[in-house]
Amino acid sequence: MQELGLQPGELDLLAACPPCQGFSTLRTMNGGRDPREPLNDLVLELIRFVHAFLPKAIMIENVPALMNDHRLHQIKQVLSESRYSCKAKILNAEHFGVPQRRRRLVLLGSRFGAISFPAPQKRRRTVAQAFRHLPSPNKSDDPVHSYNVRRSNHVLALIRQIPKDGGSRTQLPIDDQLNCHKGFDGFKDVYGRMAWQKPAPTITGGCINPSKGRFLHPHENRAITLREAAVLQGFPTHYFFDMSRGRYPAAEMIGNAFPPRFAEYHAREIHKHLHPCSPTNVTGNG
Repeated sequence: MQELGLQPGELDLLAACPPCQGFSTLRTMNGGRDPREPLNDLVLELIRFVHAFLPKAIMIENVPALMNDHRLHQIKQVLSESRYSCKAKILNAEHFGVPQRRRRLVLLGSRFGAISFPAPQKRRRTVAQAFRHLPSPNKSDDPVHSYNVRRSNHVLALIRQIPKDGGSRTQLPIDDQLNCHKGFDGFKDVYGRMAWQKPAPTITGGCINPSKGRFLHPHENRAITLREAAVLQGFPTHYFFDMSRGRYPAAEMIGNAFPPRFAEYHAREIHKHLHPCSPTNVTGNG
């Protein structure tokens, strides 16, 4: 607060995206994470910041599973006692200009009454629309888009056989499937291709690894690149990502992001709520 030069009550928005892996149904279903793990309690740090800053508005973004977690109920109770009006809702980023199916819990709170959630949009952006301005990786000097990838000949052969434009490994003859997939009915998106005319599946930290989900390019025999994953999250094509630690830390950063366009829709509603007489809100420009 000293660094920002803010007094209690002056902060417009406190936005929080606490670690979500421990709440993820995928992780808990696999036994990889325990809902009681200590990192999950970081979501409660919001209470400490609320008491210190007394922000005008609050936004929390997380995975849908947090909706039924006792920590969210605790936060809502504390906010109510502190005279905040708050409401949580599960929304899909594909309804807000993001070319990706991504369900997320969003909580909006305010000291000045309820904040409206943004209205979902009818138009859906597709993988084809997201990729249309990107060159092929072999014609690019972008280190987030063009880099060497090593895969075994067996995996490369498998990728070549996956049908183009939305194909799945389950469409292959049983003899051509990996041994670990034979007789296994779960995680059918693994080694699947994205479809050109549909939104992408949820982009995760494993987004450049076809063994982690439906992350194969719709037509080319490769996984999507980091740049392609980023534009599917809604980042501009020129957005800088630090590659000094390698591809996988960058992939985790991209996969864990709150899609910028999704965040923008909520930011506009919060701005409208806090500044109802602003020319931006009166004219609809911004």
